[in-house]
Amino acid sequence: MADARETPRASAGDTQTATFEQAFARLEETVRQLESGKLSLDESMRLFEQGMALSKRCHELLSTAELKVTRLQSAFAEQMKFLQEDEAGNGRQDTTP
Repeated sequence: MADARETPRASAGDTQTATFEQAFARLEETVRQLESGKLSLDESMRLFEQGMALSKRCHELLSTAELKVTRLQSAFAEQMKFLQEDEAGNGRQDTTP
């Protein structure tokens, strides 16, 4: 099986440090190889495990990005709230001595 030997083996460390784009590209390649039907059972199982690890990495990175976006949206909403309160307060006259 020449195809199986030519498949670059990704270590767990490589998967854990891959960017989303790197992990997704490797996942797509893994799926393509699995769908070819030209692999031995052992190689298919190895690639399936690798694909699952890559899928998990992509999910983790997407979840982290989603959380960051949510936090940024919340911070922006708070800033807008303070700006609106400040603008409303500037329209009032101060009656304190």
